[in-house]
Amino acid sequence: MTSQETKKTTPKNPHCISLENRENLVLSGIKEVDNYDENTINLYTEMGRLVIKGENLNIKKLNLEFGDLEVDGEISSLIYSSEKSNGGIFSRLFK
Repeated sequence: MTSQETKKTTPKNPHCISLENRENLVLSGIKEVDNYDENTINLYTEMGRLVIKGENLNIKKLNLEFGDLEVDGEISSLIYSSEKSNGGIFSRLFK
């Protein structure tokens, strides 16, 4: 594998998850948060789309510059898909 191929497959910010007692979730490698409410958070990671489901979900910290996200609440599921980001709601509005 060439160094150019490695750059294409290696994410900029590694995607990591830490979940404590299904109540405190810490993520890295976050590219954007598409939308959220108290039951669902839709976001894009370096590895594709991630949907977080639960109750009383609250985004405690979001830093897109470093790709960090902290969520608290009752987390019931984390669902991945290979869908890639379209650039967020503003890029779709102003095409």
